Amino acid sequence: MKTLFIVNHPPYGTEHAFNALRLANALAGKEKQIVKIFLQGDAAACAKAGQDVPKGFYNLERMLKIARAKGIEVGVCSTCMDARGIRDEELGDGLERATLDDLADWTVAADKILVF
Repeated sequence: MKTLFIVNHPPYGTEHAFNALRLANALAGKEKQIVKIFLQGDAAACAKAGQDVPKGFYNLERMLKIARAKGIEVGVCSTCMDARGIRDEELGDGLERATLDDLADWTVAADKILVF
């Protein structure tokens, strides 16, 4: 089964992005699951490398590294990156600039779409 996660919320301040990544990582560990994550809007900031959070607080950069290690493809909306001044070289390892056309292709291919 192919599941697409579309994440819109900022990395911190709410737990929407945190819970989306928790579920995506758990689902990726299940048999015969293909998971993709598209970060758009304020969620584009989830992809920034070098996040420094207080000790004991969740870190979305680390969670995205786990996702990549599990084979999850992660796209970051290019328009949203540009609007927030995020450059390609600021993205975490394995995270890629993506377009609305990419999201459209992923949407067509997905069996399930979850929006956070």
